[in-house]
Amino acid sequence: MEGQEADHVILAGQDFTRRSLLRGIGLGAVAAGTVGAGGLLSACGTGIKGAGSSASGTINIGFITPLTGELAGFASGDQFVLSLIKGASIYKSGIKIGGKTYKININVQDSQSSPTRAAQVAQQLITGHADVILTTSTPETTNPVAAACQKAGTPCLSTVVPWESWYAGLTGDPLKPTTDFRYASMFFFGLSQFQGCFAPMWNRIPNNKEVACQYPNDADGNAFREGFEPLIAAAGYKAVDGGAYADGTADFTSMISQFKSKDCEVFSNCPLPPDFNTFWKQASQQGFKPKIATVAKVLLFPADSVALGPALVNNIATDSWWGPYMPYSSSLTGMTAAALAAAYEAKSGQQWLQSLGSTYSLFEVAKEAFSAVSNPHDRNEVADALHKVNYTGMCGPINFGAGPAPGVGIINPVGVQWKAQPAGSKYPVEMKVVDNSLNSSVPIGADLVATNA
Repeated sequence: MEGQEADHVILAGQDFTRRSLLRGIGLGAVAAGTVGAGGLLSACGTGIKGAGSSASGTINIGFITPLTGELAGFASGDQFVLSLIKGASIYKSGIKIGGKTYKININVQDSQSSPTRAAQVAQQLITGHADVILTTSTPETTNPVAAACQKAGTPCLSTVVPWESWYAGLTGDPLKPTTDFRYASMFFFGLSQFQGCFAPMWNRIPNNKEVACQYPNDADGNAFREGFEPLIAAAGYKAVDGGAYADGTADFTSMISQFKSKDCEVFSNCPLPPDFNTFWKQASQQGFKPKIATVAKVLLFPADSVALGPALVNNIATDSWWGPYMPYSSSLTGMTAAALAAAYEAKSGQQWLQSLGSTYSLFEVAKEAFSAVSNPHDRNEVADALHKVNYTGMCGPINFGAGPAPGVGIINPVGVQWKAQPAGSKYPVEMKVVDNSLNSSVPIGADLVATNA
């Protein structure tokens, strides 16, 4: 690599430009430190006197999530999780630090699925002296929040975002991930885990190794185009890129025709949910029926399957980072993953969703960090503690010191398929584990079968 480091890098054996990857991951897509109007949804009322002050007896935690807008499906279980967190003894009664018990206040903010709004409420929480800001659900929410926190020197913890997208959003190079963003940390997984989850399923369904790629012209789509397509090639497959279409496209006929002309028997994507629904219905009508479909960013939650119906969603595969099948428990209360899913279903009347686990773990990690400091209002100390968290909880083991980049903790997903259930079942479709190549501790729950025969 000598003499090429400034322009080219190798990822999974593939040589491509750093500039193209950073452009693909959306390096310029976040409004770092953007300040705007828009009031707080709820008053803090914490009495915090300022950053670095040990006088306040309250730890102020900001939580930014897309409660409304096109990403609201990711956050549909967050209020339920918050009710459990607030009822856990350490959050209800307070946390003891250095002989003093601190009450905990959680200030919830809605990003409205808007990067601009996410940056605005982050700035308001920062100026309101938040001791830490937690955020979740796609680059559109997490990246502007993390960027604002890093700029202001406020500890921030993110999840449910590919780590490469998050890292590049902080103006780092994910191909040389050595920069320590002191105030920003995150846990989830990245493109290599997508490959480790999807490729084993592809390999088990006989196919011609032609992969139809539906990647939009947005931060996630371009990340997959620039970073995942080389991984497709490294796995022995050929990517057939359908083109960088605009979010909200209503007619995918030309893309479908391209995939049919190349006889693509494998399908990969990362679109907005409404766009996939449109594409998949048109694909069925026009006779494009790949043998194995593996989707990202869509069909992660039960509500995503409703628009397609059991027939069209049956045996589509995706990634799962949490579910009742995970052999993990809360580090706060001992509640198991299965019990958390069941409690949500009993309370809401809705099917469990995997973001329950990741949102829960945000508050577990925050507790671990605060338990390791001498002053919860010392932002430097809290930020450093977040980078050192190494524990096991609702999402399993997470070690922020062993990740692919400083402050990054990896959780390994499993491969799942949506399975249509018999008439009279509790739910019309259910997510079943069909491949555990990346996490053998999770039991297989059903056979992997072709999406289309």
